Amino acid sequence: MTEKLQNQLKFLEIADGMKQVFRQTTLADGSRYENNAEHSWHFALMAMTLYEHCALKGVSIDRVIKMAVVHDLVEIYAGDTKCELKLQISAQL
Repeated sequence: MTEKLQNQLKFLEIADGMKQVFRQTTLADGSRYENNAEHSWHFALMAMTLYEHCALKGVSIDRVIKMAVVHDLVEIYAGDTKCELKLQISAQL
């Protein structure tokens, strides 16, 4: 097995941790809290489905989907960030 393949498999093993990070929000039906893997999957699915309605020219759907899948990987280590904190940080920028 090459070093590159070993690193790729290790990345996938780490990324599996997304399933263990629960978000502050529930599923649409309110039955339980959503995990990060579900959130990222749903975000990517929405991007694929609604891309045709994007008003911005030159947006790469491939890049959008990749970003949707990985945007919360850091939360494997940091946990979910509360929405209120995100708004406070945005207001400071």
